Amino acid sequence: VFANQWAGEAFDVSLSLKEDDLIAAVASANPKTVVVLQTGGPVLTPWADKVAGLVEAWYPGTQGGQAIANVLFGKVNPSGHLPASFPRSLDQLPKPSTPNKGDTRYTEGATVGYKWFDAKGDAPAFAFGHGLSYTSFGYSGLSATVAKNALTVSFTVRNTGKRRGMDVPQIYVSGADWEAPKRLGGFKKVDLAPGGSTRVTLSIDPRLLSMFDDNTNAWKRAPGTYKVMLGTSSRDIVQTVSVKLDGQLNAVGWRP
Repeated sequence: VFANQWAGEAFDVSLSLKEDDLIAAVASANPKTVVVLQTGGPVLTPWADKVAGLVEAWYPGTQGGQAIANVLFGKVNPSGHLPASFPRSLDQLPKPSTPNKGDTRYTEGATVGYKWFDAKGDAPAFAFGHGLSYTSFGYSGLSATVAKNALTVSFTVRNTGKRRGMDVPQIYVSGADWEAPKRLGGFKKVDLAPGGSTRVTLSIDPRLLSMFDDNTNAWKRAPGTYKVMLGTSSRDIVQTVSVKLDGQLNAVGWRP
């Protein structure tokens, strides 16, 4: 079943033209139904637990049909990961206040996207960074080292399945008194044959470990213990280590 949404705002993140009802009816008749979404952003998927598969194709362009067919029939192993969180309901999303006509106030600050779900403790339907494959992957050996006040993270990824595939392991970092429990620190796409493995090393941008300080007009990292998390999405963390960091100050124009 193909379902589309060509435009949308917070009040209409549901599919249009009763497409949700159509998908539910088809899935009721055939539990092996696969849904292909062509949308410009997250939509509600109340039927997700009733279908066998879900492909988010976004707006794939003129060759989209061929590309989607290649994935559905196994010619291409899917390797995409979501750049946004798909909510379970409208109640999970931030709502701006409108105290006066024409006056809209957004109070979520920097707690946007996956950070909003983490801060509220809400589990989305599909988390930021989520993505599936026709093979499987394992992760091990997460380590975090500090040299010259810079944080470097390493880990091993192994293809534990029976066919070649690409994976996008993600590193998240967490500090005290942040706007949300964690931030994306980095990611790496790896291409592995069955049984193959690779060691991935990522350098974490110091600004991702900092808060912006208005008084000094600089990025300020507080000294203390930070968590480094390896995950397959923002909500699926497989390994965590802790590391102690000294305080650091980086001016606005600083570049790594």
